[in-house]
Amino acid sequence: MVQWRSPLSPEQKKEWQPISAKSKSGAVIKGLFAKSKTIEEKGTIVLGHPMGKEAKGYFIKYGYTDLLRENGFNTVVFDINGFGESAHGNFSYHEDIVAIGIKASKLTPDIPIGYHGISLGGQMATIAFADTTHRYNFAIVESAATTLEDFWIKFPVAYKVLTLLNLLLPKYRKQVRMIERIKEAKNLQSLLLIYSKSDAWVSVEMGRKFKENCPVETELWIVDNAEHASIMKSEHRDDYANKILDYFDTSIKRLALAQN
Repeated sequence: MVQWRSPLSPEQKKEWQPISAKSKSGAVIKGLFAKSKTIEEKGTIVLGHPMGKEAKGYFIKYGYTDLLRENGFNTVVFDINGFGESAHGNFSYHEDIVAIGIKASKLTPDIPIGYHGISLGGQMATIAFADTTHRYNFAIVESAATTLEDFWIKFPVAYKVLTLLNLLLPKYRKQVRMIERIKEAKNLQSLLLIYSKSDAWVSVEMGRKFKENCPVETELWIVDNAEHASIMKSEHRDDYANKILDYFDTSIKRLALAQN
């Protein structure tokens, strides 16, 4: 929990609109909205960050927002509660993802809403997609663990705390068991799962399990060599960027066909 620092220059900040949304987690969620850099606005993409002090700045720093905006997409970045500029709520991070999606749909009510979540932002999205009020038409879930235990087992102290919480809060444990909640996914047209074979924290097998359990059309895309939540910084950067854009473009075209 550190003070968040924006990676935007004073000139860049002029392109971004501060936004906020009240979440059922009990927190006010802070975010930023920027329009596409093209005349056409294909859709709005909400970006859910991995765990870390960069929070929503992760996507700005590593070029995701520029990539999307230069190719016709509005972007929303936000801080999960307790991170960045968002207030503290509870551990129901999926409620933040639902809340910011509803906010995005109000900002751009006449175009599709997509989601891209990485690690924490991805695994919590698998729970958010079970909520009937979420506004996402299609989504990318990247480097997501199938359960909290699967992720935190590599961190002994945190794992012991999690084990204790599971004993004290058995109902909550069931509520946030991602591999089970993905079975309840609704309103999504499709899902793209992205994993790396060399990820030391999250295995490709977890992606396969999500694919097997997801009730909507799901693709699993795998890269050979990238650290956890770091594909944009890897040798696969170009292929990865092209895959993201192709998925969002294809999803929007399919959605338009389905509506006609």
